[in-house]
Amino acid sequence: QVQLVESGGGSVQAGGSLRLSCAASGRSLSIFTMGWYRQTPGKPRELVATITATQLTNYVDPVKGRFTISRDTARNTVYLQMNSLKPEDTAVYYCAMGSPSAVLAAKVDWGQGTQVTVSS
Repeated sequence: QVQLVESGGGSVQAGGSLRLSCAASGRSLSIFTMGWYRQTPGKPRELVATITATQLTNYVDPVKGRFTISRDTARNTVYLQMNSLKPEDTAVYYCAMGSPSAVLAAKVDWGQGTQVTVSS
């Protein structure tokens, strides 16, 4: 069974940067689509970015040009580099692993998430 462990969250001021990591164990992520979601209290989990097994990336409009998703197959880890952070980026961030349709539908197993807090 795959286990995902997110890390790298923290508190930063607006305009700052953070790099999130998601380490996968139990299964190689090499053939899977990976994604990052985020969730704020009272709201559904929303997709932020995805990267396919062939390195194709996709981002939601609010983070385009500021966030970069990448993957390191040797480390079985996916990253989310977040620059020019805004207070509205504040959320718990989760990574997802699965087929493209499963990741887009959020029909995946979740890790514990990592909190990102951006102050103005």
